[in-house]
Amino acid sequence: MSTRNIPVVDLSKFVDGNAEQRAEFVKEIGNAFRDIGFVSVANHGIPKSLVKDFYDSSKTFFSQAVEVKRSYEVRGLAGQRGYTSFGKEHAKQSQVADLKEFFQIGQYVDATDPLKPEYPDNPIVSEVNDFSDLGKQLYKAFENSGRHLLRAIALFLKLDENYFDEHIEKGNSILRSIHYPPITSEPDSAIRAEQHEDINLITLLVGASAGGLQVLDVEGEWLDVTPDEHEIVINVGDMLQRLTNNYLKSTTHRVVNPPRHEWHRPRLSIPFFLHPKSRMDLTCLESCVTSERPINYEPITAGEYLDERLHEIGLKK
Repeated sequence: MSTRNIPVVDLSKFVDGNAEQRAEFVKEIGNAFRDIGFVSVANHGIPKSLVKDFYDSSKTFFSQAVEVKRSYEVRGLAGQRGYTSFGKEHAKQSQVADLKEFFQIGQYVDATDPLKPEYPDNPIVSEVNDFSDLGKQLYKAFENSGRHLLRAIALFLKLDENYFDEHIEKGNSILRSIHYPPITSEPDSAIRAEQHEDINLITLLVGASAGGLQVLDVEGEWLDVTPDEHEIVINVGDMLQRLTNNYLKSTTHRVVNPPRHEWHRPRLSIPFFLHPKSRMDLTCLESCVTSERPINYEPITAGEYLDERLHEIGLKK
């Protein structure tokens, strides 16, 4: 086990910096995504008070009785809105369920929007007054920071800076509040989240309430990810890896169980999975296909790929 940490970059250099600072940020995040696929981001623009308030509200929600939480399970949506109960999701290579429950919040569009048929309403949690409102605020804050990050990635890939903008505007992104309950007995060969890769373009993760996140490096060694409390962790998802023909890496990661003497401690984690609209073409970029890196993937849309992966992880039957 290595205690080395992932690279740290400062998003304010890109958002507010001069040309030299912006170019430096593009190089830093691009190299990190190419070499390891993970990075910590300082000055990310997501209000600390908003994160804390949503954490507190999430704790209150998950402390509700099971029958209350299950009233927010939405049938037929593969967990893409509302509550998903303990033990339903698993890594694609495993049939053993992860030790977690979660609540997912999806895209908000007006009733008259042409995309409305793709985006069901998010259930409003009545037992926790501020949960739904805070979730919407945090969703929009993550969207904004993610847009800046993808603009930097576009420049690193020698694309137009706004290449991703049209694809992620009203995209199929998901805010997930995950609760890992205290471990009360010896787990049946399961950890809190088995090793996996994310499905989306990029994931933005605010610091968890307890440790456990690990990243698999190129030497096959697990690295503990321990960002500063003011940083968020960003990682490449499979869609971006696919689009760039493996030039940018969707790195395997997991959430391990704590030492036995800390089994009583729950863990709360809030990732934002930044997805494009379902019609985005994920065909490998021509600039990322070379004789040294021949094309690795067949053409597919983001929506088709998401559907395929939801089946693999057990959320869609």
